[in-house]
Amino acid sequence: MWSIYCVNAFQSNITSNLSPFITSGFEAHSLLPVISIIGSIMGAATYMPLAKVLNLWDRTVGLLIMLAFFLLGLILSATCNSIGTYCAAQVFYSIGSAGLIFCVDVVTIDTSTLRSRGLAYALTSSPFIITAYAGPAAAQQFHETNWRWGYGTFCIVLPCVVLPFFGLLRYFRSKAKKNGLLKEKAKSGRTLKQSVWYYVIEFDVLGVFLLTAGLSLFLLPFTIAGSAEDDWRSPHIIVMLVIGFCCLIGFALAERFLAPVPFLPWELLANRTVIGACLIDATYQISYYCWYDYFTSYLQVVFGVDVSTAGYIGSIFDVVSGVWLFCVGFAIKGTNRFRWLLWIAVPLYILGIGLMIYFRQPGFSVGYTIMCQIFIAFAGGTMIICQQVAVLSASDHNNAAAALAFLNVFGNIGGGIGGSISGAVWQHTLPNALQKYLPADALADWETIYEDLETQLSYAMGDPVREAIIKAYAVAQSRMLIAGTCIMATSLVWMFIIKDVKLTKTQTKGVLF
Repeated sequence: MWSIYCVNAFQSNITSNLSPFITSGFEAHSLLPVISIIGSIMGAATYMPLAKVLNLWDRTVGLLIMLAFFLLGLILSATCNSIGTYCAAQVFYSIGSAGLIFCVDVVTIDTSTLRSRGLAYALTSSPFIITAYAGPAAAQQFHETNWRWGYGTFCIVLPCVVLPFFGLLRYFRSKAKKNGLLKEKAKSGRTLKQSVWYYVIEFDVLGVFLLTAGLSLFLLPFTIAGSAEDDWRSPHIIVMLVIGFCCLIGFALAERFLAPVPFLPWELLANRTVIGACLIDATYQISYYCWYDYFTSYLQVVFGVDVSTAGYIGSIFDVVSGVWLFCVGFAIKGTNRFRWLLWIAVPLYILGIGLMIYFRQPGFSVGYTIMCQIFIAFAGGTMIICQQVAVLSASDHNNAAAALAFLNVFGNIGGGIGGSISGAVWQHTLPNALQKYLPADALADWETIYEDLETQLSYAMGDPVREAIIKAYAVAQSRMLIAGTCIMATSLVWMFIIKDVKLTKTQTKGVLF
């Protein structure tokens, strides 16, 4: 499990640092939030059906399906020749990556007690400490040689770590059968047609479709409206918003009145601890993705650092939180409680992003940004562990996968909303700021500058054009951070909804399939 996390963390660090240059190569740097939104939405639509696969069939079945999606996404990314193909590749990549890690997290639940779960998650997340520094350096090399191998390499490496884990799980399943701990299910007796209909109902295909379509069509216009000819008055923008809103209303009505097996386990919503944890996660993800998508681009443009250095700064969260998670895990195990940690983490996170509003202005040292990232890492890592422990404390082992999936759905939807806010601010702020600050002799090139990170970096530090770009970035980034800070402030309310649960359950007994 540690090896899978390690490889996934390494490839994620590499590809996230390459993504701004890939989109710029297709003259579509402004589409970064669009890719992020689609990835978040597809992840949200994946978790609940995958949780049902893991419970109905087998942990290994879900693992193999997600590996196939992951590899398809990597292959398409490595071979794409247009921004459309790259976006499509990121859909498969997002489903596979999120789903694979979810499978590992569920196995972590199977093999740990509730009291020790924080430590278990800290252990599986610890590879980020290593890859935080190796990833950006590797990304720099791939950027200078051939970025496609940044994806292609992991088409080879990933199966080498996932398949042995798959084999190990199958071995222990076979061993359980021999020892009489696992009995074969009786055949259902359904025909092929009946089986297809059974799984359509069981996985709530209608609900998944309405949720995915609704979120995509409703959130994307906020990011792409600024590039439309008539802005918000464009017919296709209006149509997307209307259809998206109708799909979301249809999803709610279908889940309430039509679906025999709802997409979301609504009984969990009756638990205030689950509600509070999900609201904090959604708010945290919205706040984070309000500014994160353009963070490495900002570091390179404003502070003049290279790809690897920007990656190192962007990976501060992974390094600091990776170490800090062990402290949080021991604190939870030692006190048998987790809520008190949220009371510290939420205000600290708000302080971190609030300070970045001030320190992201031109003229400040990059050291202040690093300081803010450290605050965010301590707070964010604490919140992530506490959210997971909170929802798992409210469910038994049979429903643990569904509870974790429920939390992830809220988080991914939050990430999609945050990405749409980021894209909307970028689209409606940076072009105007560039036209305001660019010197007269460069004003005609503002569109090229806007869409291409390489063009932005081609102007030397101190050049009037580069200074104008820096000022424009400062305006956009400040507005993104203000939005993120205001949204995160609502978590000060959510954290009081969560009960102060004493962690005494083991949640590691029983047969699920």
